[in-house]
Amino acid sequence: MPSTLIRNTSYDEAARILSIWFVTSRNRYDYMDVPPGIYDDFRHAFSKGRFFNQHIRDVYRYRIYRS
Repeated sequence: MPSTLIRNTSYDEAARILSIWFVTSRNRYDYMDVPPGIYDDFRHAFSKGRFFNQHIRDVYRYRIYRS
């Protein structure tokens, strides 16, 4: 999952929470109510950053956990 924007991700399918750790801020953002299909598409996207910007960033509510 090499990306210049995203360091790591995890997904809790039962809670539908997508967690993303960003390279620059090193903070974790938890995106709520993300459908499993979106996460699957995200995992398989050629550009994780582009997919995130187009399909996740301004679409789902989130919480920030500062490192």
